[in-house]
Amino acid sequence: MHLQVSDLGLQQASELEVFGGPSARYCPAGVYEWLVDEKTGAPKFQINSQNCVHCKTCDIKDPNQNINWVTPEGGGGPNYPNM
Repeated sequence: MHLQVSDLGLQQASELEVFGGPSARYCPAGVYEWLVDEKTGAPKFQINSQNCVHCKTCDIKDPNQNINWVTPEGGGGPNYPNM
């Protein structure tokens, strides 16, 4: 996976509880979501990497630099026609 979270505990303690989960708002493709686990009621960080447009916003805007964007496998990225 090309989107990696270094420390999920830090992601919840700081990114969600201190900053209010900005990753769900700064990502233009809606890759990051904070969901509520139905069994425990605890917040759960979900990454929808298939939606990623490879803009690296998460690598820059994450308050703790806890999300690491790496080149996707193959390194090709999206293929936009007519460009």
